[in-house]
Amino acid sequence: MTEYAEQSGLLERHLAFVEALRGAGLSVSLAEDIDSLAALGAVRWGERATVRDAFAATMVKKQAQRTTFDALFDVYFPAMVGNGAVEQGGEEAGDGQVRDNAAALVDFRDRLAEALEAFEVGELDEAELRRMAAEMVGVFGAMPGRGPGLSSWSAYTALQRVAPQELVDKLVAGLMREGTDEEDARRRANRRIGSFTAMVEDDARRRIAEEKGPDHVAEVAVRPSIDKLAFMAARRTDLDEMRKEIFPLARRLATRLAKEQHSRHARTAPLDFRRTVRASIATGGVPITTHHRPKRPHRTDLVVLCDVSGSVANFAQFTLLFVFALREVFQSMRAFTFIDHVHEVTGHFRPGADPVDVLSDLAAATSHAALWGRTNYGRAFTKFEENHLDALTPKTTLLILGDARSNYSDLHEDALRRLTGSVKRTFWLNPEHERNWGTGDSAAPAYGEIVRMIECRNLTQLSEFVHDLAW
Repeated sequence: MTEYAEQSGLLERHLAFVEALRGAGLSVSLAEDIDSLAALGAVRWGERATVRDAFAATMVKKQAQRTTFDALFDVYFPAMVGNGAVEQGGEEAGDGQVRDNAAALVDFRDRLAEALEAFEVGELDEAELRRMAAEMVGVFGAMPGRGPGLSSWSAYTALQRVAPQELVDKLVAGLMREGTDEEDARRRANRRIGSFTAMVEDDARRRIAEEKGPDHVAEVAVRPSIDKLAFMAARRTDLDEMRKEIFPLARRLATRLAKEQHSRHARTAPLDFRRTVRASIATGGVPITTHHRPKRPHRTDLVVLCDVSGSVANFAQFTLLFVFALREVFQSMRAFTFIDHVHEVTGHFRPGADPVDVLSDLAAATSHAALWGRTNYGRAFTKFEENHLDALTPKTTLLILGDARSNYSDLHEDALRRLTGSVKRTFWLNPEHERNWGTGDSAAPAYGEIVRMIECRNLTQLSEFVHDLAW
């Protein structure tokens, strides 16, 4: 009976895990769900890393989704329960727990610096570092719960108290004593601090899942996969992952477009009768293979006008970089940025340019797109019309990027109407959720009456839009 209950509970946990993956944006089909169970039958449940890899091999289709998968796996199949660490140093409370005080904080910071340095030189395994992350959350991230006898945990509070980022200089000094140059030592130290920070966040989620259930954490605390993560919610580490994903995503899309265009050409191009008849001689006069006349590929001229102010700057830069990676799909491309003044940045998109350099150049060019520093769409449209109207032709597709928040300034809808009237078609990509359009200083509804406005909050929506645009 006990064995049946355990199996039943394990199956329920597995099904909940699959649903959480789907909720986070991973498309796990029924067939893949069954494959994962078959794979689990071939591995030992006692080897957690092997179980995780078996799940991943059958459920994860893109490397960009692996971070989300690992976070959810840790929530539904945690490596430890409770405190997960043997408390050391500091003053114990009445229940045997270490109390958060100045002495405990100094002791823990010293031990953490030693552990991080030891990890870098291979003298400490990752499991020990995770135990320290659990100790850190249990001691320095504990918070009162919402009910009697309940507790809660905050990775943010623990990180603010211990401030591991302040240990970078100490780690750098230790690595340099081992013979590492300063630049490499600083890079390695920051990477290790970043990894430990992620461990602390993982442990806080694990503890909350024990209290409130894994489904609650999966719904509110686990970030979606990088291709589903909203541009405007991305952290610095997320932006680094997005940057790595941009060009592979563009290459996959370019390959898909090439195949679709070839297939479409085969269906719609006019028949070359003479070549088809000549080819049929080899098959006894039967035209097994048909030949078609070459058809000029359809490619559009693209002009991109994008807001680079505040929180939408990352969205604009990544969209520009993505379009740049697909530049061969378009006949020509010109790009302009603005805050309240228009500045052309086409020159930054050099063939063979490094994506990191391109993004750095775009960020530096932001100062040229502002006179007063307050977003003003109406003024940007009028200035574009005055200074860059030659960029638009009846064959042009005009692409506008921005959240349409114009600080209650004059919208100059008439200027936008004239711009859209001089091109073949116009689209507006808005990184805000559609439910927020029209709130506060958002002019999305007003501009949406002139231009087709499309929600574009993540890499998946961006990829889908550019695919349709290329047609």
